[in-house]
Amino acid sequence: MQPRRKYPKTRSAATSARYAKRRKNRLARVDNDLTDDQWQTLLEAWGRCAYCQGDGAALQRDCVQPVSRGGRYTLGNVVPACASCNASKHNSEVTSWLRRKKLDERAFLLRHATILQQLLPTEEETAASMEHAADERPAEESAS
Repeated sequence: MQPRRKYPKTRSAATSARYAKRRKNRLARVDNDLTDDQWQTLLEAWGRCAYCQGDGAALQRDCVQPVSRGGRYTLGNVVPACASCNASKHNSEVTSWLRRKKLDERAFLLRHATILQQLLPTEEETAASMEHAADERPAEESAS
């Protein structure tokens, strides 16, 4: 007698709907602010799958820190991934997954840091834009 499977091979429609609703609610609770323009910028910066360097397939948005583990769809957490890498990584922590797949962890982390450094505003730029916004606010309020 074979041991009973812990998980069934296929899900019922009700189970799939329940999981989809849970994911939707989980995504609604966090800040997901990746715009389409930012995604296009990421695609241009990486040029191919961030993990395996494959460039033949359509690339998907993959969270370096999975949403199920507190990650968000933000410029600093999303990388382009081929369908194979995205499905394989699932909700694993990126460095352990890269080691398990025998992919170059160091190259990924260095490239990720370099690209983020180019794309994310520096603290000085952020402070300057906040000061600029604060300077404009009193003028707008006094006009009304």
